[in-house]
Amino acid sequence: MKKFDYLIVGAGLFGCVFANEMTRRGKKCLVIEKRNHIGGNIYTENIENINVHKYGAHIFHTSNKKIWDYINQFADFNHYINSPLANYKGEIYNLPFNMNTFNKMWGVITPAEAREKIREQSCQIEEHPKNLEEMAVSLVGKDIYEKLIEGYTEKQWGRNCKELPPFIIKRLPVRFEYDNNYFNDIYQGIPIGGYTQICEKMLEGTEVQLSVDYFDQKEHFDSLAKTVVYTGTIDRYFDYCYGPLQYRSIRFENRILNIPDNFQGNAVINYTHRDIPYTRIIEHKHFEFGKQEKTVISYEYSDEWNIDKEPYYPINDTFNNDQYAKYSDLVEKETNIIFGGRLGSYKYYDMDKVIESVLNVTDNL
Repeated sequence: MKKFDYLIVGAGLFGCVFANEMTRRGKKCLVIEKRNHIGGNIYTENIENINVHKYGAHIFHTSNKKIWDYINQFADFNHYINSPLANYKGEIYNLPFNMNTFNKMWGVITPAEAREKIREQSCQIEEHPKNLEEMAVSLVGKDIYEKLIEGYTEKQWGRNCKELPPFIIKRLPVRFEYDNNYFNDIYQGIPIGGYTQICEKMLEGTEVQLSVDYFDQKEHFDSLAKTVVYTGTIDRYFDYCYGPLQYRSIRFENRILNIPDNFQGNAVINYTHRDIPYTRIIEHKHFEFGKQEKTVISYEYSDEWNIDKEPYYPINDTFNNDQYAKYSDLVEKETNIIFGGRLGSYKYYDMDKVIESVLNVTDNL
């Protein structure tokens, strides 16, 4: 007899939701986590009474009421609206690209004027853009591309925009309205008290072991449970037999500042000029409208990934997607194992989509 019904590798959002759902159904779960904390990349740490998003800004947003009601079981959410800014050589622009951006860039006032300016600046682009640069210019014009997209994107991805696929830029909203709300979703906000509490509540009744590497004792851990739920990198599971998939990593430099008000006036400011080494500065107290006597800021640097660094963003270009397809074929041959999450699926997921994918899996078991 196996000691557990499920061994869950990884205490990130996918693993926590899965453990909560199956424990609620009377199943016995063991969660193991390589890091020394639960929560994965949504982990928040209390520093100077500020809930610091240790792995980058996470704003929960969804248009799925079922998912919104689900996450609200575990915390009360505030009404935070994501409205980042872009700093280009001291010029401040609103993001996402909207009429405020167009007005600051060109002095236009109406949507028709903005569309005409973009048309003038993108008329040389072919009907089907071949790369990110062409797609960006076609969407927002050459001026905005050169000031607000090109340098930031090349820092973020470590590649020339001509070498990046066009679909990457299509995730960014473009609005012909004076609306600085980054997301189009109906429901959005930040959990009051941070994200870690949510994962703690999800894992109530579940055994959790931290600072444990699954691959150091894989046979032992596999022997403990009927089914393995694996949320790590899919290529690592198969011992990189087709070679490692590529990711971008991130590193953070955190500073505590004795500033009674705040440092930058906004939660997130992107630095879009390529000569600035970091991609953005995050000031965490803004996420919960804090009035603390100090402030905590994080300088975020995009980093080339290797197997000793944390993988953040999959690079879903043609080469890596073809490699992933080979690993995906191997998954079909596996038994008693479930692959899930951003790393297990080699796909960028918003938090609501992670929860939705878990609920689909658990409902079908």
